[in-house]
Amino acid sequence: MPNNKRVLITGGAGFIGSHVVVELVSAGYSVAILDNFENASVDVPDRISQITKKEIPVIRADVRDQSKVAETLAKFSVNEVIHLAGKKAVGESVADPFQYYDANVGGGLSLLRAMNDTGVERLIFSSSATVYDGTSQDLLDERAPLGPNNPYGRTKLFLEEIISDAVAAGKIASAISLRYFNPVGCHSSGKIGENPVGAPNNLFPYIAQTAAGLRDKVSVFGDDYNTRDGTGIRDYIHVVDLARGHVAALDYLADSSQRDAHLRVNLGTGNGHSVKEVLAAFSDACGLEVPHEIVGRRPGDAASCIANPELAEKLLNWRAGHTLEQMCQDHWAFQCKLQTVQA
Repeated sequence: MPNNKRVLITGGAGFIGSHVVVELVSAGYSVAILDNFENASVDVPDRISQITKKEIPVIRADVRDQSKVAETLAKFSVNEVIHLAGKKAVGESVADPFQYYDANVGGGLSLLRAMNDTGVERLIFSSSATVYDGTSQDLLDERAPLGPNNPYGRTKLFLEEIISDAVAAGKIASAISLRYFNPVGCHSSGKIGENPVGAPNNLFPYIAQTAAGLRDKVSVFGDDYNTRDGTGIRDYIHVVDLARGHVAALDYLADSSQRDAHLRVNLGTGNGHSVKEVLAAFSDACGLEVPHEIVGRRPGDAASCIANPELAEKLLNWRAGHTLEQMCQDHWAFQCKLQTVQA
């Protein structure tokens, strides 16, 4: 079915994007990557090729370069786009909101214009659970109240609304915004994973680097939340499960006769784990206790954020399958392999 499907993935060399590329190629899609490599290693496409046994075309460009994006869409006769390019750190967005609106909202607008100019009609957008208002400790379904409490989340919600307007105006035909919860882990080969430039903004790579001796300790931002152990609870999802959700979403758009539609779909497990629980699980995976300290709460953080993933299962026939233990083991294996390569 997908043999003639040609997909452009913006941000395709990043943590999530590289795994999406692998799963799409495995499913028979033809894929090209557009990435500015601001937060991705230049050797990632080679690592993807080692896993897939296929050469993946790579265009080094910023998604805000509308003419370059349009040229790429035309060159590869793209049928659909998965848009992952953008900035993703909550704390950084609070400190410097201008660059987040420029990169995330500006980049999305550039892409949508380029798609309209070249007649590419279908879009999968990398959205986020941060679009929800963060006040409920119940499972969040797609009808939960919206109201992001940080600029990063607002850029995601704003672009969701822009996509809806673009679909309503006939600028593109259909779209699915996938609201990610917390992607972690890595491919079982250990060849690709989360290896941020500079200090990590996310919990798992920070824990992994601390366990590897690259950092002194993990800062736990607050232990006075109204949760079972006082630390924040998140729905962690293995990045391979997340990547397969993109394949399911593309298949749905390709098979569906539904046009003029923009769907929002959660990708999560429906299970939450606290920071302390993650530290304990990662300590088991690496065989040593990961040093950590409790510090003050971080601006923009919610106490709990857990998905209700029922719509994804019903609509996309998708369900997450990896456990927290597998997520920790895979991430630690990637960190160990990374250390060996860099030694």
